[in-house]
Amino acid sequence: MDDERNAQAQGGRRLKPGQHVIISLRRMIAEGSFRPGERIAEIATAEALGVSRMPVRTALRALEAEGLVEKLGARGYAARSISAADIHGAIEVRGVLEGLAARRLAVRGLTPAEDARFAACLAEGEAIFAKGTLAQGDVDRFHDYNLAFHNLLVEASGNPSIGQALERNDHLPFASAVALALENEPADEFAHLHSAHRDHLAVIAAIRLGDAPAAERGMAEHARAALGSERLFQRFR
Repeated sequence: MDDERNAQAQGGRRLKPGQHVIISLRRMIAEGSFRPGERIAEIATAEALGVSRMPVRTALRALEAEGLVEKLGARGYAARSISAADIHGAIEVRGVLEGLAARRLAVRGLTPAEDARFAACLAEGEAIFAKGTLAQGDVDRFHDYNLAFHNLLVEASGNPSIGQALERNDHLPFASAVALALENEPADEFAHLHSAHRDHLAVIAAIRLGDAPAAERGMAEHARAALGSERLFQRFR
């Protein structure tokens, strides 16, 4: 029964239970389902999502690290007050940092080993979207593929300070590259995630051409696109 409700909650795209809860809670926070300072009741939330209390508790701890909820001592967690400036500022910083990583790679050029790793990573993305729809498990696959791409980009840049700065920035609301907050309409979400994949392809193409300005600009625009295509974030514009 829980699996059926999880599937229905994500338009038939079954997710791992923990990932389903995290994504669902992000969406609810983005939509304003919880007022700032309002305690998020674990039992009621678990029942609404069709899971036990433990995945909800685990998700809330993860969302605290993302800056979306705050601890209320022994009383659990509450939604944080988030402004448009908070979100846009954090995403702008991510775009600048990842843009710098892409620029450095374009200037220096990829080693054969790096090029092969990017090719394998992007091939995983191609496989996800080849069917023209999001099938069972594809959102989980996209999460892993997307995380791998961003980590590889930063790692290959050769500047550990970029990764360290991104780790700090990831604690701000919706700043992380993998802070997915999916809509319920599968076709819309396919288009949104597929667009992100095409951004990855374009950035690597620019890096391979040695076009540093295009690579840097592509990553900055990729970061901003996190808000641009989703109805969920309209109240933060």
